Amino acid sequence: MNAQHLQPTGSAYFIAKETEKPETHTLSVLVDNEPGVLARVIGLFSGRGYNIESLTVSETEHEKHLSRITIVTRGTPHVMEQIKNQLERIVPVHRVVDLTVRSHELGQERPLERELALVKVAGTGDARVEALRLADAFRASVIDANTEHFIFEITGKGSKLDQFIAIMKPLGLVEICRTGVAAMNRGPQGM
Repeated sequence: MNAQHLQPTGSAYFIAKETEKPETHTLSVLVDNEPGVLARVIGLFSGRGYNIESLTVSETEHEKHLSRITIVTRGTPHVMEQIKNQLERIVPVHRVVDLTVRSHELGQERPLERELALVKVAGTGDARVEALRLADAFRASVIDANTEHFIFEITGKGSKLDQFIAIMKPLGLVEICRTGVAAMNRGPQGM
C-alpha cells in the first residue's frame, strides 16, 4: 500500500508542511455574549479536526454584552493561521488575537497565563501533615477541611498545577477540578 494512503485525512493537522512542527498557542476571542456563539466556535474546531486543550469563557464587558473566550490549542504555524482566519469569519466574533504570536512580537516568551484548581486530598497521620506542608510551599490555600480530607485551592501556571497534583498523588489525591487557562499579554495595550 502506498504511504500516501496511510495518512489520516479527517484532521487538519496532516495538511501542514512536513517541516513545520506543532506548537501550543493561546488564542483570545472577543465575541457577542449570546446563545449559540460558543457552540459555533467549538464546532469550528471539532468540524475541522482541531483539538482544544483548554477552554475558558466569561462575560468581560457587561454593558456591551461581550465575552472573552480563551482557547489553548496545538498546531503548526500554518494551521494556527487557518484557525485564526476561520474564527474571524464567524459573524458574532469581534476580534481574534493569537496571544502566543503577539507575545513574541512584543519580545516576550509567552503571554501571562494562569489557571485555578481545586484539589481534594484525603489522608491521616504523616501523609496529612506532608500534604499541608507541601500545600504551603506551593501557596495553595485550604478552603475546606475535616479530619479525613482537605480541599486545596491553587492558582498559577499550568505546569505549577501539574507539579502540585503529581506531588499530592501519593499523599491521598482523590479529585481534581481545573478551570482552564486565563491569559493576556503584558504591556499597556489591550487585545
